[in-house]
Amino acid sequence: MVKVAVFGYGTVGSGVVEVIEKNKEQVSKKAGEEIEVAYILDLREFPGDPYEAKVVHDVNVILEDPEVKIVCETMGGTTFAYNYTKAALEKGKSVCTSNKEMVAKFGPEMLKLAREHGCNYLFEASVGGGIPIIRPLNDCLTAEKVEAITGILNGTTNYILTKMEREGADFDKVLARAQEKGYAERNPEADVEGYDACRKIAILSSLMMGKNVDFEKIPTEGITKIVPEDFDYAKAAGRTIKLLARAKVIDDNTLEAMVSPVMLDKENPLAMVSMVFNAILVKGNMLGEAMFYGKGAGKLATASAVVGDVIDCVRHLGKEIPCFWDAEEATILDAGKHSYAYYIRAKKSAKEVLGAVLPGGEIMELPGRDEDLAYFTQPMKQDAFEKVLEGLGDLVLGTIRLG
Repeated sequence: MVKVAVFGYGTVGSGVVEVIEKNKEQVSKKAGEEIEVAYILDLREFPGDPYEAKVVHDVNVILEDPEVKIVCETMGGTTFAYNYTKAALEKGKSVCTSNKEMVAKFGPEMLKLAREHGCNYLFEASVGGGIPIIRPLNDCLTAEKVEAITGILNGTTNYILTKMEREGADFDKVLARAQEKGYAERNPEADVEGYDACRKIAILSSLMMGKNVDFEKIPTEGITKIVPEDFDYAKAAGRTIKLLARAKVIDDNTLEAMVSPVMLDKENPLAMVSMVFNAILVKGNMLGEAMFYGKGAGKLATASAVVGDVIDCVRHLGKEIPCFWDAEEATILDAGKHSYAYYIRAKKSAKEVLGAVLPGGEIMELPGRDEDLAYFTQPMKQDAFEKVLEGLGDLVLGTIRLG
């Protein structure tokens, strides 16, 4: 029998316990040994909960129990999670986590600790929730030279953009509805400003490069400036708008990465991904493109991925599961050197000026719209584009990259 402890009995933590207990026979059979939840660490009491007898408040109870071989860290944040994860690994206990903040910030350190103490640090649930992506990158695609990863990595923003497109509603109204439905947090900043997607693409990029990609250095823009008028022009152009996290290998040490809204052609497979669903498009030099699609969040979807890691740890007790992510820092290309075509929404009075300062583009005017127009540019370096925007001043009402 292998004993497991769960750090944090919130949404995902309670889901982990539920998955293990409800699917106990199947989970144990696939692991090759019976798995039992021995402890649940939380500051709170849970009177009446079917597993309240397993709740402890002192982490040392778990750390000092030699029979606990695996810990599921589902606390979130980095303060307590960092200290407890580090302590567990130093005791030789494998850690399975859904905590993207921890993985993005301390992944190389935790992987090194795991190697030094004969255990493993697994984080399948940290990027795609229930979508398998970490294990495919580390295992199934090891024969590939992965050249690029592009993804819709945040369900909250994808829900908001989908509803804005379908209903013509503005951002604030759709956000409020998403909060009512539980799709958005009370403080939605991490989602709507792109920080959540940024951490996730940093993790994927680190695995793609085999070097550490610092999420704080990835240029990141959110969706708060998107307005219904942008969707009007997108629809007329056969496009849609998605928040994309993109990473492309330039050379062995250099990565081009960005998180931003993108006006996608409707033929792009990511354009079809709607509501709270996520998708990750991986491009390999031999395989070409492969897409991973599903629910990127949710209690049981995420918990299922954590338990999948638990099973993997049981199968490899005392053995290292390879993960190619070193502490050496990868270089992230300066955002100004990125090359894109752009959509510009501008005042009608800018029509002649746009053609002069951005030659070769296309003007789009919609019937009944006397206030604005759209201009689709040719590809150009971002720093050059920004200089043009400065010259246009308040004639420009909004911009979005094209993809």
